[in-house]
Amino acid sequence: MMAAEKRGAKDLTQGPIASTLLLFAIPTLASNILQSLNGSINAIWIGRFLGAQALAATANANITMFLMFSIVFGFGMASTVMIAQAAGRGDMDAARRAFGSAVGFCTLLGLVVAGGGWIGAPAMLRMLATPPEAFGLALTYLRVIFIAMPATLIGVMIMMGLRGTGDARTPLIFMFVSVGVDLVLNPVLILGLGPIPAMGIGGSAAATAAAGFISMIGVILYIYAKDLPLRLRGPELAYLWPDPTQIRLLLGKGLPMGLQMIVMSATGLVMIGLVNREGFLVTAAYGAAQQIWTYLQMPSMAMGGAVSAMVAQNVGAERWDRIGRITGFGMGYLLLITGTMVGVILLFHAPILSLFLGDNEMAIQAAWHMQLLASWSFMLFGCTMILFGVMRANGVVVKPLLILITTLFGVRLAFYHWAYPHLGADALWLSFPISSGSSLLLAALVYRQGGWRKAKLLVPVHEEECRESINAESEPAGRLAPTG
Repeated sequence: MMAAEKRGAKDLTQGPIASTLLLFAIPTLASNILQSLNGSINAIWIGRFLGAQALAATANANITMFLMFSIVFGFGMASTVMIAQAAGRGDMDAARRAFGSAVGFCTLLGLVVAGGGWIGAPAMLRMLATPPEAFGLALTYLRVIFIAMPATLIGVMIMMGLRGTGDARTPLIFMFVSVGVDLVLNPVLILGLGPIPAMGIGGSAAATAAAGFISMIGVILYIYAKDLPLRLRGPELAYLWPDPTQIRLLLGKGLPMGLQMIVMSATGLVMIGLVNREGFLVTAAYGAAQQIWTYLQMPSMAMGGAVSAMVAQNVGAERWDRIGRITGFGMGYLLLITGTMVGVILLFHAPILSLFLGDNEMAIQAAWHMQLLASWSFMLFGCTMILFGVMRANGVVVKPLLILITTLFGVRLAFYHWAYPHLGADALWLSFPISSGSSLLLAALVYRQGGWRKAKLLVPVHEEECRESINAESEPAGRLAPTG
């Protein structure tokens, strides 16, 4: 890259791998933790100020929102890889083309979702069998959130695009902005402090919406003020109109990535159904364990995303000699961070679990038992996410999706049904390491087989360069992006 183009971005293709990867992953991990803490604190505001019905309403609305964000996350990861590969080979114009198409596409998608969501929100809540006493509150909350959807989706896409250029610091700054605004406005708008009228659950949704708009506007202004590499000026603004080739790549690669999130969530819903059969005590213990496991998953997602962006830049720069070491350091950091967290959780299980379960000793013991059997499996899960991130960096996304479907549904449920007559509820907790171990084994086999290295994820560049590239290809199927 030229010196002017490097400003605000980080070249992930040069220098020491270990320190570069760690410094790149830490801000992403911090962003994930901030976002989860924000959700937990907002739930506390709603539960304390508005009661259980309001809290149930947000839970029902959040299921719908999660499905939408899963798809957008897939598109964001696809654009991150496209931008990172272009940045790695020093072609910032191609990176801006990919970024512009992704932002333009998400803008159109956000407008459609906002309109459709406002109209279809009642039908969505009825499909979820939302309890009648929570229906009105959930409808108000969901409709306000849908109004803010364009800003939210654009903000997510911009921040993931910045990570593709190696910039993890700017997304962290504006995650602080978003969380800060949300935390301050939530009690103000719920209760109505000063001249502001009390808005109840609509105030909580409005606070989240305002945080999304302020964060989006702030990051756009910051990008231009700091002249970051992805800023679009003059003729480049035309890149915001989605290019058909770019959109095919976003859809072809983004949908399978989004479906990975949905598969993991669907597995969680199935597990809750099975846990509920064990009675209230086990269900309460499992709820506490889930709160802790949410944080155990964060290093996996953060390190997987960091490894994917770093590998993508090196693929773009044709630095294949660095890929294996990036993968190794990613796994090493993942095992160290997640292993330390598991150790702390197990060592101080009593005070940690009492935060959620109070002084219910029987529930704490049940939660401790399931933690002991299942918590360490998140290290296996994390290593799988690292391998998936490496393959994703070269456009291979279908094989990881198939592995997750096979292991999270096939292997996990098959083990549960076979082992339950012999082990009882322990079959549920042991299904975690069994399925995670199976996922890691299959992912390692695909990684070692090496076919993912032959895939190509081409970011369209200048017209003449595209024509030369196409004429040089001997296999028509290799011209765009073979599926994984």
